[in-house]
Amino acid sequence: MTVWGRSKLLICGAVLALVSGEPAWAHDESGLAGGFLSGIKHPVLGVDHLLAMVAVGLWGAVLGRPLIVALPVIFPGFMVAGGLLGIAGAPMPPIEIGIALSVLLLGAAIAARFAAPVWLACILVGVFGLFHGYAHGQELPAAADPAAYGLGFVLATGALHGAGIGMGVLNGRPGSRWAVQVLGAGIAAAGLYFIFRAVAG
Repeated sequence: MTVWGRSKLLICGAVLALVSGEPAWAHDESGLAGGFLSGIKHPVLGVDHLLAMVAVGLWGAVLGRPLIVALPVIFPGFMVAGGLLGIAGAPMPPIEIGIALSVLLLGAAIAARFAAPVWLACILVGVFGLFHGYAHGQELPAAADPAAYGLGFVLATGALHGAGIGMGVLNGRPGSRWAVQVLGAGIAAAGLYFIFRAVAG
């Protein structure tokens, strides 16, 4: 399948998630089985997490070096730190809103082709990683094998970053750059929906 074909599938998936009555929040699952495979499946089945992870890789690809490498490394690192905070029950701002904002702002940055300076992009992605990690850290103790679950989760996150970087190939083709902006706009629209859900809930 071509990169553009995968991009269309991502957009369709986002649209289906928005029109479904109960979208799959990555951190609303209860009764975690808690093994390596559960950790791999969890971020993929949560639309908010999936879109944020793909957006991190895609924005890194749009920004180019060194951020194409740095952002997909920073996010999982801060996600692990956020997970530890979640396990400890440390106080944090509203997690659902923080996660929704990560989807909205990353999508908007891609759509607007926002050329953030390296320091700002790293801070934003780091903060977003904390929110996503915290949400999953809160439920990690319920897993039967927290270490294996966490490893699977981090590996799946890296794969989603890689998918975003792969879609970033379109950004290198002058006639196809608009497709990246359309993807960003779709991700941002999903973020707006997630914020509405978080506030209304």
